[in-house]
Amino acid sequence: MASTLLPPGTAPIKPEFLVSSSATLPAPDDDIAEDSTSHYHGHTHPENGDGRTEPRSRKRLTKDERKSQRGANKGRKFGKVRDELDLCWKIANGTVCEFGSGCRFTHDIPQYLAAKLADIHIRDPREIMDTAPFIMDVSSVATEELKGHSDVKCPIYEETGECRFGFKCRFLSGHASTDESRNLCLRVDEEKKARSAVSSHEVNFIDNDVLKLLRTKKYPTPIADAYLHAVQADPDSKSEHRVKESTVVVAEPEQDEIVAEETALTAEELIQARTGESLIDGQTDGPDVPMYSSEKKRLHWAGKTYLAPLTTVGNLPFRRLCVDFGADITCGEMGLANSFLSGSKEEWSLVRRHPSERIFGVQVAGNKPGNLVPMAEVLSKEIGSDIDFVDVNCGCPIDLVFKTGSGSALLDAPGKLGKILAGMNKALGEIPVTVKLRTGVKDGRNTAHKLMPRLSTDFGAGCITLHGRTRQQRYTRLADWDYIKECVEAVKAAEKDQDLPPVPIFGGGDCFSSEDYWTRVESTGVDGIMVGRGALIKPWLFTEIKEHREWDIDARERLDIIRKYAEYGLNHFGSDTAGVNTTRRYLCEALSFQYRYVPIGLLERLPARINERAPAFRGRSDLETLLASPNSNDWVKISEWFLGPVPEGWIFTPKHKSNAYDTESQG
Repeated sequence: MASTLLPPGTAPIKPEFLVSSSATLPAPDDDIAEDSTSHYHGHTHPENGDGRTEPRSRKRLTKDERKSQRGANKGRKFGKVRDELDLCWKIANGTVCEFGSGCRFTHDIPQYLAAKLADIHIRDPREIMDTAPFIMDVSSVATEELKGHSDVKCPIYEETGECRFGFKCRFLSGHASTDESRNLCLRVDEEKKARSAVSSHEVNFIDNDVLKLLRTKKYPTPIADAYLHAVQADPDSKSEHRVKESTVVVAEPEQDEIVAEETALTAEELIQARTGESLIDGQTDGPDVPMYSSEKKRLHWAGKTYLAPLTTVGNLPFRRLCVDFGADITCGEMGLANSFLSGSKEEWSLVRRHPSERIFGVQVAGNKPGNLVPMAEVLSKEIGSDIDFVDVNCGCPIDLVFKTGSGSALLDAPGKLGKILAGMNKALGEIPVTVKLRTGVKDGRNTAHKLMPRLSTDFGAGCITLHGRTRQQRYTRLADWDYIKECVEAVKAAEKDQDLPPVPIFGGGDCFSSEDYWTRVESTGVDGIMVGRGALIKPWLFTEIKEHREWDIDARERLDIIRKYAEYGLNHFGSDTAGVNTTRRYLCEALSFQYRYVPIGLLERLPARINERAPAFRGRSDLETLLASPNSNDWVKISEWFLGPVPEGWIFTPKHKSNAYDTESQG
């Protein structure tokens, strides 16, 4: 058998598909993928026979070595690519610009269109052949099957009946026509526009007025202020339970700090406009009566599939894709509480939700009640009706987060964490607070079995998710599912002792197949598994889980998925020149994971395992081989099929630096 000739920990590919029995592709470094600040240095070692990997060397680095590694991945710059001649947004959408001739953008539509790049055609997968050079000349194919598929179609117009980018759209001919005077005009499909108003339009947009109040620190947070005042009044308190159950009384407006009258009025009017109630009413009805855990909205998540919050790659288009394949619960990318409170547009864009996301949460990271509790109150006031839970990140291992006391650093500060969760529960009203954590901070010192029962019984967590690795392990060892089982049993015993209703518990780590999923659910007692890297490599994993099967998906079906991701990206990031290339960047990020999928029809045994390294192999077709290419230039080539030619000088550098080597260097 071919598998006996390959090193332990290597994917058992059938002999007829191996390129060489000795050629093994470099192992992708998921620590680098997570962030560039791993405390480990060097490269991942090959797996040992027990399926584990050796930790990377921690030898003291020289000054030159430290300097050479400083800022790895920070050189990944994806600057916005704009039109050489930029058209005014108002004019592009057929409206009037209030700046008139003083506008810094051109108002000359014919001149803009003359200089504009050609329209992009999103290729139908049927136009792509299974063999190189892949691109079919559809003009020479006289078949009804392909008739009309080569036309330019704007994905935004096709979904919503109107393109918000107007003349700036790179798919303009898909929604433009000439009138009787032979002038180019924009089309609107009123029927489709009305039909898509609820089903297609993203929610959780934040007003510029709100961002301005946050930036100037004038956004009122009376619930958080009262809670933090109560906590500060008893700084030596050892009991988070006492803090949680204490009554918090909010001072009347005249007792607050004196601020400029116009500022107070602006804030009150804004909150009243956004929430439908006055600021004073909110103070009277909200914080005077504490919200107990029994009054919170309970989460009935047993049996539901959960897509993990994923930095960079877990964006809205990717979540939409996973929802299509059966993901029930989705969560936005981790946002930093301080950045939310400073009014960062980039941070607030992370809370956007597509209507297809049935259960949606926002994940936040912070290091103290003073930033997480006010942030929770802002979330509740601004988008509370459009989020189902708020997740506190107690598992992020990266140095930039850990060294500030956030993420997995909170695992060693249960007192602080208790105060954070108590305050957030008050500020969020009925919206549940959930917690994602790791088994501990240091290898060999698991602490989650002590903390998790307190999260459930004392701190009011609505759901707990445990990643089966310590902060120190990162991805260098397999997830410890035996320990996850131990933690589940500890939580259930504590809930039974106190006669409390159970909170859902999700496990996480190395789930890559339907068999992995259901075996671990049955053996550990978790309510489900949060899926992260497995979904990045094969987004159709949720379908496999729902249908209890392994899907031998073919190359053409995978191409359909890539096309759909591109269309979702254009809908979210935009169909103008800048939006197209932002979509291209994230599509290539997605392909930097999807190339790692080894088609199960090529394997000698099932199920596939996420930590097995793939030897160099060829697929069942040239197209399948291309989709498995570790060369980032091939990912860019695939993006051109759906997003047109890359701009001159545009280069994609993946987080996985080991994936970006040229084909020639493979031997």
